[in-house]
Amino acid sequence: MHASDGRGAGYMDYRIAVPHEFGEVFSHFYVARNGTGNTVRKTLLPSYRTILVFGFGARALLHTADGSRFELDKCLVLGPIRRAFDYSLPAQSCILVANFKGDAFYRFFGTASIGHLPLDPDSLLEENCFTALWQQLDKIEDPEDQADHVLAYCRPYLGPSDSRTGQLAAFKDAAFNPVKVVAAAEQQSERSIQLHHKKRLGYSAKEISRYQRFVKAVGLIQDVIGRGLKVNWFEIIDRCGYYDQSQLIHDFRHYINLSPTRYVKLQQNICNPGE
Repeated sequence: MHASDGRGAGYMDYRIAVPHEFGEVFSHFYVARNGTGNTVRKTLLPSYRTILVFGFGARALLHTADGSRFELDKCLVLGPIRRAFDYSLPAQSCILVANFKGDAFYRFFGTASIGHLPLDPDSLLEENCFTALWQQLDKIEDPEDQADHVLAYCRPYLGPSDSRTGQLAAFKDAAFNPVKVVAAAEQQSERSIQLHHKKRLGYSAKEISRYQRFVKAVGLIQDVIGRGLKVNWFEIIDRCGYYDQSQLIHDFRHYINLSPTRYVKLQQNICNPGE
């Protein structure tokens, strides 16, 4: 997600890095605080990660593609995030978002996917420990201190990691099938590795491969825009491995319901968790 330089009055958002101990668990924390007198609405790009969101002050709203709205009371979990969605921060509201990496959500909750709707994390554990955590966080003013408190609180709940999942989550070579590579390395069937991938990560290897192609396209577009240049769409298509322009457009509409050119016009209002 993008960062803002200021942390004073007005709207601000920024990232909080996690210590090395939690580097395989969380990618980062994200903070957004609306100190203006107006509601701020943003679009969150898909990340294929699951997020844990804490809300403070006025209640934030999540907007789905079908027009539904979900009010953030204290905390919720959402993911893996496969499609973009909008969220609104009313005046005097703040959110703290923990972004899970790899199979970390499975290691906490024993499941990798909660579907498309946000859930109360206490419902996954059948106890109200996250409500208790929110009550503690609500008394802490500094978001960085809040993030540290979340890390300390979650440490006892974290289950063991798995070597197969680590290989699958870290696999980046688009020229090879990660399922085949890991199956060979672990001397297991491809089917068992496919099932393991879905169970621990919440999505298939095919899904994440398509998503990574889209993320590469977004990154190249943002780099061009950042340098004040005009986007060469044929170069994007070639470098990202798209067959043609229609396939590029199809992916953009699939993930964010925007054409690539429309994304360029609106990108300043879009929050990218991969940044």
